[in-house]
Amino acid sequence: MTKDKQPSALSQIIAYAGSSKPLLYLGCVLSGINALISLAPLFCVWFVLRDLIKVFPNFEQASDAYIWALLAVVFSIASLLVYFIALLLTHKSAFRIAANIRTKLLEHISQIPLGYFIGHSSGEMRRTIDSSAASTEDLIAHKLPDFVASLISPIVFIVLAFVFNWLLGLLCLIPILVSVAAMWWMMGRKSAQGGEYFMQRYQQALMDMSAGATEYIRGIPVVKMFQQTTYSFKAFYKTVMDYRDMAYQYTEYCKKPQVFQLVAINSAFAVLVPAGIILAQSAENFSIFLIDFLFYVILSAFITTIMTKVMYATETVMIAQDAVNRINGILAAPIIKDVSLRESEVPENYDISISNLSFSYPGSSNQVLNNVSMKIPASSIVALVGESGGGKTTLASLIPRFWDADSGDIKIGGVSVKEIALKDLMGLVAFVFQNDHLLKMSIEDNLRLARPSASREDILAALKAAQCQDIIDKFDGGINTVIGAEGVYLSGGERQRISLARAILKDAPIVLLDEATAFADPENEALIQKAMSKLCAGKTVLMIAHRLSTVVNVDNIYVLDKGKIAESGSHNELLAHDGIYKNMWSEYQKGISWKIESEGSDVA
Repeated sequence: MTKDKQPSALSQIIAYAGSSKPLLYLGCVLSGINALISLAPLFCVWFVLRDLIKVFPNFEQASDAYIWALLAVVFSIASLLVYFIALLLTHKSAFRIAANIRTKLLEHISQIPLGYFIGHSSGEMRRTIDSSAASTEDLIAHKLPDFVASLISPIVFIVLAFVFNWLLGLLCLIPILVSVAAMWWMMGRKSAQGGEYFMQRYQQALMDMSAGATEYIRGIPVVKMFQQTTYSFKAFYKTVMDYRDMAYQYTEYCKKPQVFQLVAINSAFAVLVPAGIILAQSAENFSIFLIDFLFYVILSAFITTIMTKVMYATETVMIAQDAVNRINGILAAPIIKDVSLRESEVPENYDISISNLSFSYPGSSNQVLNNVSMKIPASSIVALVGESGGGKTTLASLIPRFWDADSGDIKIGGVSVKEIALKDLMGLVAFVFQNDHLLKMSIEDNLRLARPSASREDILAALKAAQCQDIIDKFDGGINTVIGAEGVYLSGGERQRISLARAILKDAPIVLLDEATAFADPENEALIQKAMSKLCAGKTVLMIAHRLSTVVNVDNIYVLDKGKIAESGSHNELLAHDGIYKNMWSEYQKGISWKIESEGSDVA
C-alpha cells in the first residue's frame, strides 16, 4: 500500500488564497505574457541592425529601421505595464494568503493545550507566525510570477536559438547547461550539505537566534539585578555563533559551483566570438552570417537575466517549503476538545479525583505518569513530593488541562474536566508557579488580569493579603508602577508575592502551587508563607514542593517516584514508614544542618 503523496509547498500555500486565487492565476499568466513581450525589443534591435547592415554604408535608405526602433520602445513600455499589472494582482493574492495563514495559525494556537507553550519559546512561535507567513508573501508576490516567466523564457530561447544557425544556437546553450548543473549542485542535490538541508538549518538558526534574543531581552532586568550580564549572554551568543558557522560552511560548500555558475551565465558572448570568427571563414555570404551572428549575440545577453530569475525562484521555493513545514508543525499540534459554555457541567463541590491516569508528552514514547490515582478532598491541602522528573508538575498541569491524559480521568466535584468548558475550568483554578511571568505593565494591571472587574480596593486588599505592602511603598507610583520600566526591577521573591496577590484576587476555589518559594530568600519565604496561608484558606490546594518544611502540616502527602504513587499519608505517618519520604526528610534535615553550620563558621 503506497502512502498518499503530500501536496507540494506551493500547492499548500495557494490553498490559502481563497477568493484571491483567480487573481493569482491571472497574474502568473500576465507574467508569462510579459516574458514573451520582453523578448520583442531584442528582436526589434536586431531588425534595426539587420536593416543597417543591408544598406551599409547608405544608412539613409534603411527607412524601416526607424519603425523597428519605435516598436522596441513600444514593446518595452508594454512589457513594463503588463509586468506592473501582474505584480499588482499577485501582491493582492500574497497579502491575502499571508493574512489567512496568520489567522489560521492564531485560531489553531487558541485551541491547542497550554502545555504546548512550555516547550516552545515565544521567539520561536513569533518567528513561525510572522516570518514564515512573510516568506510565503515574497514567494507569491514576486518569485512565483518570475518563476513562471523563467520557465517560459528558456523554452522560447531554445526554440529561437536554432532558427538561423543550429551550431551557434548549440553554443548558446552551453552556458545555460553549465549554470543549471552548478545550481543543482548547490541547491537541488540531495546531500547533507545541499540546498534543501541548508535552508532547513538556516531557518532553524534564525529561529534559534530570534528565540534567544527574545528571552535575553525579557530577562535583562533580572540579569542586571544579579549582575550576570556576561554569563547570561552566552546562550544568545551561542545561537549567533552557530548561525555564523553554519552560513560559513555553506558558503565554502557553494564557492566553486557558484563561480562556475556566474562565469557560465556571463560567458556566452566569450563563447560566441571565437566561434563566430571560425564560422565566418567558411560562410558563403558574410553579410548574412554577420546578421545571424548579431542575432545570437543579442540573444545571449538574455541568458544572465533568465538564469538569475531561475536561481532566485528556486531559492525562494526552498524557503517556502521550510516555511510550510514550520506552519504545518504548529497546525499539527493536537487541538484540545472543548465543550460549549451552554453544555458545560457545573461541579457539585471542589474535591479532585484522579483515576488511573497515564500520560506521555506528544512525540515521546516515555510515560511520565503511569496509572496514577489519588483524591484531594474539598478544602484540603495535599502535597506532591519526589525527585525531579518524577512527574509532579505534569500531574498538576493535567488538572486544568494544560494537556489531556492518554488514559484515565480527572474529576472536579464528580464532573470530568473534559465536560467543563475551558473558560469555566480556568475560572475554577488559580495558579502560582515557580516561574510566574509578570507583564511589562503596572502592578495594578498585572493583578487585574486575574479579575478584570476588580475594584481598586479589591486590588489593594489582595496586595496586602499577599504581604506586598513593602513592594508598593518603595515605588513612588505605588500600584501604578510599571514593572520592568525605568529601573523598576523585582527580585524573585517579590515577583512571587505579586503573583500570589494575583491568585488571591482571582479567589478561585482550587489552587495549584508549584514550587512557590523556589526563588525566595528567607525573608521573602516567610512573607510568601503568610500570603499562601491567606490564599489557601478554605480552598482545595495541590502543592508541589522540594522544601519539605512547607509540607509538614498539610493534610496529605503523595510521594511520586518515576511516574507512580510510591507512598501517601501525613508527614508523621510517612516518617513512621521506612520509605522514600523518610529518606528525603533525612537528607533535607542534613542539608539544613550543613547550611546552619556553614553560616556559623562564616560568622566565627
